[in-house]
Amino acid sequence: MVDCIFCKIIRAEVPCAKLFEDDSVLGFLDINPINPGHTLVVPKTHYSTLFEISQKDLFACLTASQKIAVAVLKATKSSGINLVQNNYREAGQLIEHVHFHLIPRFAGDKFLKSWSGQPCPQPQLRKVLEEIKAELASSES
Repeated sequence: MVDCIFCKIIRAEVPCAKLFEDDSVLGFLDINPINPGHTLVVPKTHYSTLFEISQKDLFACLTASQKIAVAVLKATKSSGINLVQNNYREAGQLIEHVHFHLIPRFAGDKFLKSWSGQPCPQPQLRKVLEEIKAELASSES
């Protein structure tokens, strides 16, 4: 995609702090990090969201993410790592090129620790369970 910033980075039209590269994936430091060492992992093929990425490229991104996460954890001496992947603006996706955030975490950092879940009434839980199961069954046919 011509105007995609991540595609421009992949084509070396825009510089990046490259950490990892293979035939399918590029990993580089985020220029607006949550914490130092915050890394982005992107497939070299343009896909807008998780719903479009091929299984082959998804596997390549996750395999690279695991390898990079180990290095980031050790290099930053962080006490944890978040793997975050957002889809669509409502979920926080700002760049329309599927990407994975590796965010080093430290005790006392101000980044959100978790979502504030609430108990779900059993009838609502059963209803959504059946709806999702029906979608899964229809996608297998």
